[in-house]
Amino acid sequence: MKDRPSLAKYKEILTTPLPQASLCFLINKNRQVLLAEKKRGFAKGKWNGVGGKKTDKDKNIEVTAMRETYEEVKVIPKSLELVATINFYFLNKPEWGQQVFVFIAKKWKGKPEESKEMSPKWFDIKEIPYEHMWEDGKHWLPIILKGIKINADFLYDENQQLLEHTILEI
Repeated sequence: MKDRPSLAKYKEILTTPLPQASLCFLINKNRQVLLAEKKRGFAKGKWNGVGGKKTDKDKNIEVTAMRETYEEVKVIPKSLELVATINFYFLNKPEWGQQVFVFIAKKWKGKPEESKEMSPKWFDIKEIPYEHMWEDGKHWLPIILKGIKINADFLYDENQQLLEHTILEI
């Protein structure tokens, strides 16, 4: 087994900033959270919030979150609350790395619908399918769903296995 850098060492050797992306979780009046199953491409078959990469056309990351939420589940958030900034790092696949800004929306326009990219479903907060999400989700999602804001870092190996993480409440 090769010697692997620690999370701290890996962050030190990065030469370019991580690309920015958004992730949005809708929470309804029944305290259910909207997750969507990825239907194609990277992370196919995994459940998560909705979101994606910031483009040059997006004025800011909030615009990215609104655009991606509409594209993926046909809903327009009326208000976004930034609840986390999470850096994801991948050994041997630095191009997969991202800085993700996580938002919660409690008001929106429209009804969630399936798209070519995502299939949405409401889950009770106590019944989130963490076993079908990225491994990091079980570490940080329960924290933000309790109303706690965080900054976090997650380091994955070349096989998409979580090696190390840090979570700081802010």
